[in-house]
Amino acid sequence: MSAAASVLARDRAATLADIAVAADVGRSTLHRHFSDREELVRAAVRDSIEVLAGSVAGASVDEGSPLEAMRRLVAALVDVGDRLLFLFGDPRVLQEYGPQETGDDQSERSVLDLIERGQAEGVLDPGVSPDWILNVLYALVYTGIEGADRRILPRHGVVPNVIRTLENGIVRGAPEGARARAAEGER
Repeated sequence: MSAAASVLARDRAATLADIAVAADVGRSTLHRHFSDREELVRAAVRDSIEVLAGSVAGASVDEGSPLEAMRRLVAALVDVGDRLLFLFGDPRVLQEYGPQETGDDQSERSVLDLIERGQAEGVLDPGVSPDWILNVLYALVYTGIEGADRRILPRHGVVPNVIRTLENGIVRGAPEGARARAAEGER
């Protein structure tokens, strides 16, 4: 499944033959397990969702300081970067092949709890919604992984760059008043 997610993250039109080559198995082996490409993609989506959930759980986001937990989470998400690229690189992947159940996903709830804990402890900005911070977190991780794929930064530089941007933003030395005005949309 890892090879399928990796290939499909970079080439949405990849064939079973392309995936078999990446997985170092024969096409007949894939056909024994999956009747067609759609079944393989659906299985890769399910597996990738499970891998991401395991990654969040493995980061122990409910332990330690919010900042330490957020750093562990970033590292854990980068470790499963191909799965993120596969699932979120094209919205149709989850729309067409994702699970149909609705409601709060436990791993998402765990991350939102971490963010809310960070806000309550004064580590994360309480003036920004937890959902916004969650989206920014995933966007930065995704962009970091994509940047490594495009050789904008080395693979080993993804985690520190994501953490640095997440923790510091992109404005250097802006006075607090300027930040507040920018947040309110003033010029």
